[in-house]
Amino acid sequence: MNHTLCIAIDGPAGAGKTTIASGVAHRLGLRYIDTGSMYRAAAWKSLELGIPLEDEDRIVEMVSRMDIRFDERGIFADGVDVTTAIRTPEVTRLSSPISAISGVRRHLVALQQKMGGEGGCVMEGRDIGSVVMPHAEVKVFLTASVEERARRRHAERLEAGVPTDIEALKKEIEERDRRDSTRADSPLVRVPDAVEIDTDGVTIEQVIDRILELCRERMRE
Repeated sequence: MNHTLCIAIDGPAGAGKTTIASGVAHRLGLRYIDTGSMYRAAAWKSLELGIPLEDEDRIVEMVSRMDIRFDERGIFADGVDVTTAIRTPEVTRLSSPISAISGVRRHLVALQQKMGGEGGCVMEGRDIGSVVMPHAEVKVFLTASVEERARRRHAERLEAGVPTDIEALKKEIEERDRRDSTRADSPLVRVPDAVEIDTDGVTIEQVIDRILELCRERMRE
């Protein structure tokens, strides 16, 4: 496999992007970049500093100064390992409105484009194929029903010891979908050259295998 290959994986919350993208990266020996965790890191930092969501100027300034890095252990924000901290319900709730702030997206998209420009990566998010890596050789758009996505999030939170009402999760996911698809800056869209894969009723390995086949097809062209 070509180790300069760039693979863009987009989709709504709970569609399986993180698990599938990291699995593809592992199978191909490529870097895995979870752009959603970068917005989560910004949300975590704003909570740590006590900056209210309404104070967009301070949030944008904060993000412009942040040092966000990935390594084999996870994600680091200003030298702090936040891999676990960014998965709390509080950070999860704040990450979507934070990501809708144009100045925040401008800074983080620039960083993501720099990472993608180095080649050899699997990058996942909501605007990767459309904005961050429109040059990616392989583009995938993952989907799943709201019910299935809520079930997955419910299981994740129970495993983490966080009791959650599944009906409340459905409403949270529907609201997230609405915000992501209607925001003015880099909305969630499926670009015409992305292959859509419905993850309802299929295993993670089946989806990974399908993406690997797409990569092989692309390399044969």
